[in-house]
Amino acid sequence: MRTLTLAAGCFWCLDAVYRNTVGVVDVESGYIGGTLPDPDYRAVCTGATGHAEAVRVTFDEEQVPEDVILGEFFTGHDPTSLNRQGNDVGTQYRSAMFYVDEAQREHFQAAIDTWQELYERPIVTSLEPMSTFYPAEEYHQDFYNRNPFNGYCTFIIDPKVAHARRQWADWMR
Repeated sequence: MRTLTLAAGCFWCLDAVYRNTVGVVDVESGYIGGTLPDPDYRAVCTGATGHAEAVRVTFDEEQVPEDVILGEFFTGHDPTSLNRQGNDVGTQYRSAMFYVDEAQREHFQAAIDTWQELYERPIVTSLEPMSTFYPAEEYHQDFYNRNPFNGYCTFIIDPKVAHARRQWADWMR
């Protein structure tokens, strides 16, 4: 099993895509990269804590390659948009990859370099050292499946899941 911690705007979007990916055994939404111990959603939303909304995705590499997990990350949000994804604006919505050691940092950098070829603008995804990951409140976990008729789910997440199903069809449930 491997676990990656990734931030791509609102954590509900990545959570929904990864929960529908073959070989993913766990997805946890949470906060990482900030200064306030044990932050909550209200504090993180202010942008003052420095945390990013992120997911910790655990997957079985024998069922799904890490390149697919990273591909879903790079195609599931706009990695060329600094501190913004759609109407979600602020450092809490930054594109970031949190590495556990130098080898993973280099691997993430190589992934950025590879995916850069598909984008005209520079990828601004930050590479940040792993820090304490604080699980988000229970109501944020599996938000998409629990709230299918929520407006954000319908207008923002549905198209991202549909895109993932088209682009990564062999790896989607």
